[in-house]
Amino acid sequence: MNKYLVQIRIKSQVVKTVIYADSAIHAKLLGEWHYGIDSVTSTPTKLGENAVEAPQNTRLDALKRQKDNATQALKAERARQKIVKAQQQITTARQSINP
Repeated sequence: MNKYLVQIRIKSQVVKTVIYADSAIHAKLLGEWHYGIDSVTSTPTKLGENAVEAPQNTRLDALKRQKDNATQALKAERARQKIVKAQQQITTARQSINP
């Protein structure tokens, strides 16, 4: 038996719980059998011997993804502003040539 971290929706609230099962599919089926069909919100995550670190690592990974997404959004916004500025310069140059 392996230990799986499962997120379950109970009355529109998501709760994390541990289920002992042979596989991730088995953990999902057990969660749905116990809490209701479609109550498991994500794929069960197998926990190793350091069960306390797994949720923390998941949170760190999520924060890293948020940082990467923010960095990409910042780069895209800077590129967009450069394009707008260049377009304004072109418009100004055209107006000065053709009054």
